[in-house]
Amino acid sequence: MAVAARSGRGSFGGGVGLRNIVLYRIFASAMFTILFIATLSVLLNTNPAPPSHDSVIPSSGNAYMQRTFLALKSDPLRTRLDLIHKQANDHITLVNAYAAYARKLKLDISRQLRMFDDFARNFSDLAARPGRRTEPEDEVEGTADEDLVRQLEKEVKDRVKIARLMIAESKESYDNQIKIQKLKDTIFSVNELLVKAKKNGQVASLIAAKSIPKSLHCLAMRLVEERIAHPDKYTEEEDSAEFEDPSLYHYAIFSNNVIAVSVVVNSAVKNAQEPWKHVFHVVSDRMNVAAMKVWFKMRPVGGGAHVEVKAVEDYAFLNSSYVPVLRQMESANYGDNAKLRNPKYSLLNHLRFYLPEMYPKLHRILFLDDDVVVQKDLSALWRIDLDGKVNGAVETCFGSFHRYTHYLNFSNSVIREKFNPKACAWAYGMNIFDLDAWRREKCTDQYHYWQNLNEDGTLWKSGMLPPGLITFYSTTKSLDKSWHVLGLGYNPSISMDEINHAAVIHFNGNMKPWLDIAINQFKNLWTKYVDNDMEFVQVCNFGL
Repeated sequence: MAVAARSGRGSFGGGVGLRNIVLYRIFASAMFTILFIATLSVLLNTNPAPPSHDSVIPSSGNAYMQRTFLALKSDPLRTRLDLIHKQANDHITLVNAYAAYARKLKLDISRQLRMFDDFARNFSDLAARPGRRTEPEDEVEGTADEDLVRQLEKEVKDRVKIARLMIAESKESYDNQIKIQKLKDTIFSVNELLVKAKKNGQVASLIAAKSIPKSLHCLAMRLVEERIAHPDKYTEEEDSAEFEDPSLYHYAIFSNNVIAVSVVVNSAVKNAQEPWKHVFHVVSDRMNVAAMKVWFKMRPVGGGAHVEVKAVEDYAFLNSSYVPVLRQMESANYGDNAKLRNPKYSLLNHLRFYLPEMYPKLHRILFLDDDVVVQKDLSALWRIDLDGKVNGAVETCFGSFHRYTHYLNFSNSVIREKFNPKACAWAYGMNIFDLDAWRREKCTDQYHYWQNLNEDGTLWKSGMLPPGLITFYSTTKSLDKSWHVLGLGYNPSISMDEINHAAVIHFNGNMKPWLDIAINQFKNLWTKYVDNDMEFVQVCNFGL
């Protein structure tokens, strides 16, 4: 019983010891787990990985753990290397864009083009350098060499710096907005200079055209000296019967330019089929009429043609009581009226409005300016049917140009009520006038009426064409354009084919053929009719 009793206690005591061991192990395991977690927590909180300055991942909690494990799998040098390559490729693209633009412009940019191309090529070679120990496709295990990356980074930064300097220096040349603005500024500046130059040129040209060249003055003086030295050679002769013969071809030329009148007469006679039927009525002012008479006495025209030379003063009816222009010139307002001070406003230029009274026995007369050259026989003009019109002339309008609105003041109600602004203008310089129709239509009275209305210069500006357009409005017949080609005194682009087919060419404009400012390609058309054998032409050095 005693043994059984101990055995029973021992059995009880062994069960208790086993339980104590199990509890101890559970406690030890729990304590170890707590200690491990505490240690890991301390390690994680006391030694965190340094955050990247450009990282957007938070530096705490699960996010921090995620970044830490990603960093363990990646190579920081390779990330840096990728950024270097991206920066290099971006600047290569920019440099290539400027190089392509330089090639497109092709304007004084060869140096910049070569610079951009060379730099883009060198930049591309640098960017293609991998800077890694392994091949680029080994994305998982490939690692970058620190020294190579550092060297590549330095070279790329240097190239980027140079590229930015190049682009900054040449940006102004390739920036469209800057370039457009510079062009606008340049155009504005050049246009101002052009306008100023044109104004100065017009003034200089006008002065040259209105001034008497030294050679012309010399010629007139020589001719007058000749008359004074030999008065017996230049006695006044009786008028020839041919001067009033209506069956002949009569011309009217009003000028004080001796050499110009001689060219008109010579060219007409040399191209006439029957020169003996042609009669030239030359009228000059008192100062030049003597020189004009001596010229034609010393150099009579050939072919039996006839020349009558008279002065304005020989026509007694041309006085201030009859002629509005003379009355306006003598009025107190003359000194203040710029229109009347214009040389074109002299009475010599207004004689064209008095042809029926100057030549009362003639039926037709051809009016020629002194700056024309005759290239063909003109006798057919006296046979043209004018359909009862007074004036036969070549029209000059084309499109909206040279119509009445350009010559008359249509803001004035008097002009607006009487004339059509779109009516086609015509040219003075070669006009065949039917003097009988003129007398019937009383055109001179019409001229006087309008000239009196325009005393203050409000209806038209100075010049002979506006009063002519008014006087012969609706009484002008258009002639074929080949009869009269204009513009040789201002337009160098007239075709030689048009000139060669013209019966009369007109050097209207400021660049007269006897002046130094004449258009060179047309000058010989005039000079070939100059009488260079005349001794005074040689002495006065015309330079023709």
